Amino acid sequence: MLSEELRKKVKLIEITTKRVIDDVMSGGYRSHFKGQGMQFAEHRVYVAGDDVRHIDWKVSARTREPLVKKFEEERELNVLFVVDFSGSGGFGSRKTTKREASAEIAALLATAAERIGDKTGLILFAGAIEKRVAPKRGKSHLLRIVRDILGTEPKSKGTNLRGALETATRIMKHHGIVFVISDFMATDYETSLKRLARKNEVVAVRVSDLHEWEIPNIGSIAVVDPETGEEGIVDPRSYRFKNWFEKYRKDIDGRFKNACRGAGVEILPIETREDHVQAVVRFFQARHRVRRG
Repeated sequence: MLSEELRKKVKLIEITTKRVIDDVMSGGYRSHFKGQGMQFAEHRVYVAGDDVRHIDWKVSARTREPLVKKFEEERELNVLFVVDFSGSGGFGSRKTTKREASAEIAALLATAAERIGDKTGLILFAGAIEKRVAPKRGKSHLLRIVRDILGTEPKSKGTNLRGALETATRIMKHHGIVFVISDFMATDYETSLKRLARKNEVVAVRVSDLHEWEIPNIGSIAVVDPETGEEGIVDPRSYRFKNWFEKYRKDIDGRFKNACRGAGVEILPIETREDHVQAVVRFFQARHRVRRG
């Protein structure tokens, strides 16, 4: 059973995502992610300007009027969401945590995919794969994905991004779309990301919070690693600590950018305090301008 608080969050995400689906998201999603090819839909009467190569001469001879073949995009794509719900996802400096932002982004993209006719699936991971949902269609299936992201607590510690990407590669036997939603605070995932992107369109949705790299300069403080549970005492005023912390931040950032560049993966940055719907809309609009240019 869902708690009342969780039920309200799921309902809010459902309402929020519906606002923009019909106006901009479905069209942006369709134009950005193409299906497998084109399939025959129907015949229609030839009009000036039509490509004469599409005239069906045999059928035209029987009907005694020129008919052309009309084609439509053959979709049937599987869309997989690989969502990081490790301990660091619980961070949020305002009302929204990184995990809640991940759920809203997944709901928005999954709703757009479902409206187009694509199937959506889910991999939830922390230190291990903790939940897999096979790709399906339907509103109830869509809401299950959102509930699973918001309502599942990780049993494993750490962030095994490499293992999640390898699992996604095994699941996606045919060309599809994979949204990897994570803060990408992980190591040794570059090769796995590249392998996944060879046969699929992959988008790295990097969820961050403006204040997660800020430590108040107030003297020695007790800290807890949300993913391992390890505790310690640090002094943010220490020159040694500042150097280590800045290097760690740059290593995480550099590894992520190099991995995406090497795999040819697009990046969709999400900040917990911004309007996530508008962030996704801007992503599709920017891609549309690039492709037209």
